[in-house]
Amino acid sequence: MYKALVTSSSRLLFSSSFPPTLAPSPLLPRSVSFSRSSSRSPIRLSAGIRSSVAVIQQFERRMATTIANENPFKDFLTSLPRPDGGEYGKYYSLPALNDPRIDKLPYSIRILLESAIRNCDNFQVTKDDIERIIDWENTSPKLVEIPFKPARVLLQDFTGVPAVVDLACMRDAINKLGSDSNKINPLVPVDLVIDHSVQVDLARSENAVQANMELEFQRNKERFSFLKWGSTAFRNMLVVPPGSGIVHQVNLEYLGRVVFNTDGILYPDSVVGTDSHTTMIDGLGVAGWGVGGIEAEAAMLGQPMSMVLPGVVGFKLSGKLKNGVTATDLVLTVTQMLRKHGVVGKFVEFYGEGMGQLSLADRATIANMSPEYGATMGFFPVDHVTLQYLKLTGRSDETVSMIESYLRANKMFVDYNEPLNERVYSSYLELNLAEVEPCVSGPKRPHDRVLLKDMKADWHSCLDSKVGFKGFAVPKESQEKVVKFDFHGQPAELKHGSVVIAAITSCTNTSNPSVVLGAGLVAKKACELGLEVKPWIKTSLAPGSGVVTKYLLKSGLQKYLNQQGFHVVGYGCTTCIGNSGDLDESVAVAISDNDIVAAAVLSGNRNFEGRVHPLTRANYLASPPLVVAYALAGTVDIDFDKEPIGIGKNGKSVFFKDIWPSNEEIAEVVQSSVLPDMFKSTYQAITGGNPIWNQLAVPASTLYSWDPTSTYIHEPPYFKSMTMVPPGPHGVKNAYCLLNFGDSITTDHISPAGSIHKDSPAAKYLMERGVDRKDFNSYGSRRGNDEVMARGTFANIRLVNKLLNGEVGPKTIHIPTGDKLYVFDAAMRYKTEGHDTIVLAGAEYGSGSSRDWAAKGPMLLGVKAVIAKSFERIHRSNLVGMGIIPLCFKAGEDADSLGLTGNERYTIDLPNNIKEIRRGQDVTVVTDTGKSFKCTLRFDTEMELAYFNHGGILPFVIRNLISSQC
Repeated sequence: MYKALVTSSSRLLFSSSFPPTLAPSPLLPRSVSFSRSSSRSPIRLSAGIRSSVAVIQQFERRMATTIANENPFKDFLTSLPRPDGGEYGKYYSLPALNDPRIDKLPYSIRILLESAIRNCDNFQVTKDDIERIIDWENTSPKLVEIPFKPARVLLQDFTGVPAVVDLACMRDAINKLGSDSNKINPLVPVDLVIDHSVQVDLARSENAVQANMELEFQRNKERFSFLKWGSTAFRNMLVVPPGSGIVHQVNLEYLGRVVFNTDGILYPDSVVGTDSHTTMIDGLGVAGWGVGGIEAEAAMLGQPMSMVLPGVVGFKLSGKLKNGVTATDLVLTVTQMLRKHGVVGKFVEFYGEGMGQLSLADRATIANMSPEYGATMGFFPVDHVTLQYLKLTGRSDETVSMIESYLRANKMFVDYNEPLNERVYSSYLELNLAEVEPCVSGPKRPHDRVLLKDMKADWHSCLDSKVGFKGFAVPKESQEKVVKFDFHGQPAELKHGSVVIAAITSCTNTSNPSVVLGAGLVAKKACELGLEVKPWIKTSLAPGSGVVTKYLLKSGLQKYLNQQGFHVVGYGCTTCIGNSGDLDESVAVAISDNDIVAAAVLSGNRNFEGRVHPLTRANYLASPPLVVAYALAGTVDIDFDKEPIGIGKNGKSVFFKDIWPSNEEIAEVVQSSVLPDMFKSTYQAITGGNPIWNQLAVPASTLYSWDPTSTYIHEPPYFKSMTMVPPGPHGVKNAYCLLNFGDSITTDHISPAGSIHKDSPAAKYLMERGVDRKDFNSYGSRRGNDEVMARGTFANIRLVNKLLNGEVGPKTIHIPTGDKLYVFDAAMRYKTEGHDTIVLAGAEYGSGSSRDWAAKGPMLLGVKAVIAKSFERIHRSNLVGMGIIPLCFKAGEDADSLGLTGNERYTIDLPNNIKEIRRGQDVTVVTDTGKSFKCTLRFDTEMELAYFNHGGILPFVIRNLISSQC
């Protein structure tokens, strides 16, 4: 099955990235075939459009020239021999370039170099681009732009549905403009894993998996049918059905190729994904990172990515983790270190003798949290540990041999048994693994690490401190308040810090057998000592793949997890993305009526306020064994070193040390319980689906039949008035400030993925269309409906908007009248009145998940520009992709220091000729109060200027696809 999948999903790769010799491929479908003598070709939406004002005729002439060009590096194609005779295929040899600078390049940069050489045509990818990459040590500080063509695209259903909606809408647009709608087809392999829709409706039950899946299908039948239609309507798209696992774990264990062999050409696997934690695959030595859904759609259609050549932070690891320290403790430590160092927009590459002490799963855990420490990716080059993992997960010996042979031959393999050339990095960090201590992170951000031994003191500090990332401002006299209530006939109680959700969840940790089995050992020891989790705590286990269940059953530890309430609830993202389900009503009432600061403890990667559950104001990230330990304790207000977790058999106190397994115990059970056949059998059946999925009937049509009454799938308005003439750049005139934010506004604040509040504009929209409140589902599940998502933009109940003078919630002030309105209602009033709007923000605007609706939503609300101290990388790119102007205050300045209240009107003058706009130029912003200040225009590449000229990336794609006249 694995070989079949690779063959079917990789066959179109070079239709987007040019076969290395530009020879026609017999595998190319007619709609994208070409020959050297023809001027017609599939469009290459290029980093090669170096001038953002190239007219269509000029573009066509250049394309005709391109097709006639051969790869100038074709003479560097080298045969890769098999050990037993014959050859695996040919590859573009980096050693054959005979350039000593390559030997010093970080391994992650070598992947960019190989891609550029293989795809060089002196149009989209030029010799100058290749020279810039080879000369990385000197060019990367200058922020030079390079093109990059990923080998494939990865989607999950929350971001995948709007991507497929956009593709379907683009087909309609091309059709209306008189061209061939079949031009809209993925030209690189696209893997879409449905994993974000399952919710923990039922927990603590043997029947939880089936019951939650049935509810998942009831809520999402329309979405799932749409995705199933997409898998048949679009070529080269693999859809992995619900109930199969979490996208990044499936990618790690199954989809990741490490090395492609397409039509006899070998090259490194690389991937961009519409989920920020796509970086998990970096632990396997596959270069991958998150991009916005908008960027991913363009990449699917053959658009090379235009990126700034990144700096690379070398992170040296030494020593060995101490007994009792987990990979989760390590990643939280690394996250804090890298956040402090500053790695936004950079690669991080790990090396050193400590690498040999980290399993592949440990590496993947660290790579997974790249978004939390701010890097584009955290890369672990392929070595012997990688090869062992590939064999463990069922990749064939033949495949692993090919991977090793290719990477060794092309100087991309690390062998710690051989002398290594010294590589050059932009900056350096070092960590002795022996110095890592057990820890958690919270209560509101993943990089706010707290040592386990300091947890009790830190908790009390949070209660005392003013409301903020580390504060709840609970008065001293009420900090010890105890709320007693009835839980289904049992006496129950809650205090500040009481745990009400304990979830073993997320790809970050459920992909790692050592911490999952460690959790099982904690549960086993607790059962044997007579400890039991309180029944009002919502406990759950949501593995990232079926393999986890197999090794938990093999080890005999699942039964102990079940005894403590950690039954399997489903295979997908749950609590980590806010799909935690409702708390029992008695618990919810006790929290709400008494203003209790309740806690959730989860083995996830995100704990931003309002994300996990609306009623858990304190949310801590912890390893799976610690999740079980805190569930047993029932509170985060505990010193595990000094206070007992509970009272066990015979009335004896049980302490943390009594239930905590040693590293040796964990290693022994991993060795005996995690077996290759488990991976093989799990993934042989993965594309077979399940009975509910297989019963979904979908039409066999290439154009989608939009249902105007649907509240899940709705035709978006992006292209309704589109013509073949680009609209050109726009400025902003006398705009009102829609919202005025401080620092760390996340995509969860801008575009919530969680529950739809009963009084919100989105709820009103749904109820007007006959949707009962119980069927609202989540914002994430309704991302295919722009009407819902526009109303959900800035709908987070924890939104802090300075225009409200301290009031928290999803409202703002309509400046002309002073009316306090929901943000959507205010935005619509501004649009009706014919007024532009802008957003003011602080640092790290748009941090969090790579969520395209955080850019699409503001665009639909009429936001023309965002002025911030700094932007998260993907979100800034997404704003550009939707035609919104990103501006940065000058260093040392922000809205407060400039005396801006948000009550002003703002004018941003930009030339109406794109040739007169430069990336990164200074722009003057003028207010109606007479203030003016300079900002940096954050169009970072020439391609982004081209997108802005066209009104966004998708109109750019459509116009150029039509102009190709394939």
